[in-house]
Amino acid sequence: MTRKQALDDPVIAATAWGRFRRMMVWMALGGAVCVGLALGALRWWAGPLPLHMIIATVIGTWCTFMLGTGLMALVFLSSGTGHDEQVIDRLKGEVNIDD
Repeated sequence: MTRKQALDDPVIAATAWGRFRRMMVWMALGGAVCVGLALGALRWWAGPLPLHMIIATVIGTWCTFMLGTGLMALVFLSSGTGHDEQVIDRLKGEVNIDD
């Protein structure tokens, strides 16, 4: 890595991580909406739910939603800051894709 840019620059890093945090806060609220929809659908389909099923549904739905959101947000963070362009491809001339 010869260039100092992307997340190596403190100003760019602070801006990018701030944007990441804002995105995750909004997605946490979106996850809460998904939890509510999942509990509503289960209530409609199965009737009254036991407490343990409600707890499992809340944890499973929200954690799954947040895991997917977090991974996609990191992809956008990496791409949007130019961090991906800093990767050095050491095998660029050695690999023949046509084979």
